[in-house]
Amino acid sequence: MKKLKLAIPKGSLQESTISLFTNAGFEVSSISRSYYLSFDDPEIDAVLIRAQEIPRYVQIGIFDAGISGKDWITENRADVKDICELCYAKHGLRPVKIVLAVPEKSEIKSVKDLNGKIIATELVNLTKDYLKRNNVQCDVEFSWGATEIKAGHLVDAIVEITETGTTISSHGLKIIEVIMESTPHFFANNNAWKNPWKREKIMKISLLLESALNASKKVGLKMNVQKKDITVILKRLPAIKKPTISRLSTKNWYAVETIIDKKEAKEIIPELKKLGASGIVEYNINKLVY
Repeated sequence: MKKLKLAIPKGSLQESTISLFTNAGFEVSSISRSYYLSFDDPEIDAVLIRAQEIPRYVQIGIFDAGISGKDWITENRADVKDICELCYAKHGLRPVKIVLAVPEKSEIKSVKDLNGKIIATELVNLTKDYLKRNNVQCDVEFSWGATEIKAGHLVDAIVEITETGTTISSHGLKIIEVIMESTPHFFANNNAWKNPWKREKIMKISLLLESALNASKKVGLKMNVQKKDITVILKRLPAIKKPTISRLSTKNWYAVETIIDKKEAKEIIPELKKLGASGIVEYNINKLVY
């Protein structure tokens, strides 16, 4: 049987990535302490690997495809085929930021003040490239972890990944520059992409992942509307294209259905009620393909 070898990020993105695959329609399970994931699709072999390493392993062909942050693809300078961007993080549907941070009381105000200083980070190549673009020369040390605690004690500044900035501020640090924003990407080995069967399989997975992510930001809305109210309600009602309208068996009544942004629902439902809509139902959707 043909197999597609997938690398799934272990660590902070693990739970949200497995959840995304589940929402995309895959049944995913794992044995406790095992790095191997079981998919209900027999054509997929999946392994949990640290996100930092996935771009390199995909590039050299250990895996056919994988998911990792754009920051780690950049850090590894990986030559891979980018399939799609998947905008999610550990705690929400948003990018993370790669930031330059210093102690609150530091006299360093910008990257230009770092000449001759020391920076600690896991993202050594990314940081060096950033400094080069800004014509700044300083030492960049690889950090094995606990990077925040080093600023002001062992080094002058740090470059770190943050989702909300809470951890950085809790260590008495301030962000002075955002180097880049990063989201997970689904990407493939270049040779795997040239293989017709693997390419088709990768594209199917990509479509399902994107559709599940699209759906997570939307809800379905349906309601009953009298003929006399239909025009004003349609003016207020957002939709991907146009709402679906169908006649009810009751004279002068219509059923109206649409897809809206999830964050809009709490505002628009009371308004629709005031405008005459009744039998309003909000429901979750599993997949949305544009």
